[in-house]
Amino acid sequence: MSRSRFRWFIVFLLFAITVVNYIDRAALSYAIPLIERELGLSSVDVGAILGAFGLGYAVTTLFGGFAVDRYGARLVLTLAALLWSLSIGLTALATGTAMLYAARVLLGLAEGPNFPALTGAVSHWLSPHERATALGNALLAVPLALAIGGPLVTQLLAWLDWRLTFAVLFALSAAWVPLWFFFFRDDPAHARFVNEAELAHIRTDGSRPEAPPHTVLKSWPEPGVLRLLLTNRTLLANTWAFFVFGYFLFFFMTWLPSYLEREYGLNLAAVGLFSVLPWLTAALLLGLMGRWSDQLVKRTGSLRIARSWLIAGSQFVAALAVIPVALTSNLTVAIAGITVAVAASMGANAAYYAVNVDIVPRRAATALGIMDFAFALAGFLAPAITGWVLDIRGSFADGFLLMTALALSSVLVVLLFHHPDRDRAAG
Repeated sequence: MSRSRFRWFIVFLLFAITVVNYIDRAALSYAIPLIERELGLSSVDVGAILGAFGLGYAVTTLFGGFAVDRYGARLVLTLAALLWSLSIGLTALATGTAMLYAARVLLGLAEGPNFPALTGAVSHWLSPHERATALGNALLAVPLALAIGGPLVTQLLAWLDWRLTFAVLFALSAAWVPLWFFFFRDDPAHARFVNEAELAHIRTDGSRPEAPPHTVLKSWPEPGVLRLLLTNRTLLANTWAFFVFGYFLFFFMTWLPSYLEREYGLNLAAVGLFSVLPWLTAALLLGLMGRWSDQLVKRTGSLRIARSWLIAGSQFVAALAVIPVALTSNLTVAIAGITVAVAASMGANAAYYAVNVDIVPRRAATALGIMDFAFALAGFLAPAITGWVLDIRGSFADGFLLMTALALSSVLVVLLFHHPDRDRAAG
């Protein structure tokens, strides 16, 4: 029997919703200069509004992981996508700081379960030697969305006003929901488009036959499992490194347009174009490193090499790349440094996710929810701290130097404590 390939269509659906997810997240960063002028917002107001997403996200990315393990990715992600579509619609109707803040918190609450659901789906739909590749393909949506999002949103803002722009994004978000609900099933065995040969391939896991990763438990995680997830040294190191990655991502996602406008006097259209290069480079590197990570697993059999070294190496490059950005007043140097920093920090993204599936395949969504909780805190802190520093110092330099210190700390933590082969065996 010829093997069907429906699992890759599922990966495409996850890719598609993550594109929508990140365009929705980033849209406010491009619109905020217009909103700031129209509503008379201060830098502290802007930082608080941009960071409000992280507050809502922190709540539901943690409990979203539990919910995915209990109710399945199909139901959870359907409800989440409907709710974040509503939040985008409410943004279009905002009349002041409080309403914008509330809409961003709601967007964070709604988008929180997205990545736990993505991880849970991949853990059940892909065999172990395809997971990092699949995660890399799905997560490729993040930099691609931010690359196309800049020109797309700035053009919409130029053609329409910011309110109509968010109305268009509302329609785009809502359109994905029926596709997901119709085609996806939590267990691939229940999907009408998966044949026996593909199902056998998905269920191939020679490394841990006693705990097949495709098993769909549909239960809340037990206290012992939560204790394991909260004390496993590799998962804790992975979480800190992911927090640092999140700080980089949210800094550039929320403040890059304003940085280019304030520091170099670029207009809205130019900001959209200049934001493309960092995110496209990140997309290329993320795709390559996801495949490279899986190849290293096959060739070496070592998760330490395939996951840990990629994470530490990428964070080290990112740490060095932002130093010249902090010190320069040259646009070319700044864009080059930002491009390297964004691409390097994002390059190992699939490895972070794969570590959760490697160590606790049956509770990957819960493990990802805990890791993504730290990411959500970064989503609040990076914009808020930057806005506070700007209000006091009037310069982005301190923000860039803080990122260097954070990235170097994550390199040290990963080198010392990130041992997925050992901790997987212990688990």
